Amino acid sequence: MAISRLARRLGMFAGVTAIIAATAFTAPAVRAADEAVRVAAVLPGSIRDQAWNQSAYEGLMKAKETMGLDVAYAEGVAEPDQLSAMRDFARRGYGVVIGHGGEFQDPAEKLARQFKDTLFVVSSGAEAGGNVATINFDYTQLGYVLGYMAAKLSTSGTIGWLGATEIKFSTELVDGYTKGAEAGRPGTKVLVTYMGDWNDVAKGKEAASAQISQGADVIFPTMDLASNGALTAAKEAGIKAFGIYYDAIVDWPDTVVQSVIMDVNAALVHFLEDAKAGQAGGKAYVYGLDTPDAARFGSFHADVPAEVKADVDQLISDLASGKRKI
Repeated sequence: MAISRLARRLGMFAGVTAIIAATAFTAPAVRAADEAVRVAAVLPGSIRDQAWNQSAYEGLMKAKETMGLDVAYAEGVAEPDQLSAMRDFARRGYGVVIGHGGEFQDPAEKLARQFKDTLFVVSSGAEAGGNVATINFDYTQLGYVLGYMAAKLSTSGTIGWLGATEIKFSTELVDGYTKGAEAGRPGTKVLVTYMGDWNDVAKGKEAASAQISQGADVIFPTMDLASNGALTAAKEAGIKAFGIYYDAIVDWPDTVVQSVIMDVNAALVHFLEDAKAGQAGGKAYVYGLDTPDAARFGSFHADVPAEVKADVDQLISDLASGKRKI
């Protein structure tokens, strides 16, 4: 059987920052055991942001350590430089190049036409096909749970959501959060702020403080380093907040009441298994509550009333089983 050059370069996957589940692939992906694939990730922020970029970096390093894979990455790559960073890795022969964020969709599509033997992977990407794959969590579903819980916990009837830019990750999270709030307590007011920056801690604090001044007593910051500023504002004001990517209550025990955990490490294992089986390619990979090793919730704060905890646990169970639809 003939083996495409793309398939040969996908042979023994070399690390990725991914989230998986599946649809269709337009090109064959046949494993060639004698040719190892090199994988590179381009990260828009710091590998120490305790959020989106760090989770990707740790997943990449875990793949390297546990599977002996050859990986590379570039961190803190600003948007004007993202296309050139991805192009550089493709030119250097990396068979898989990951752009870790929805803002990489356009660069990936442009480069895919030029480097037809490279698989470009876009975290939070909007469209897959050919030699472009997208990797996502079910952001609407995950946001819905926290919106529901926020409405149940709020005493003011006003809650907040904070994000950086209007990409798929953000718009689907806030859509779910708003719908969940209405389900949790009809009429709950949801303040939405796009602050235009993922990592500016001062801006994060300022944006959260503005929402708090408007009556928000539960907030959900979804930025990277900037989320630390928002959580600081919440702590100082004595209000509740949600964490993201990891169980943030360990770092914010007085403030965080629950966290949505998007586990890139676990998702990475799924993706690499797919790749090793020769099935990785230009398709959409999505994780939701039906894959709890990759998408789940963290620890409830001790102050969360038992009845709220029970309601949220039941909601998670119903969404995971498909009994409840959004």
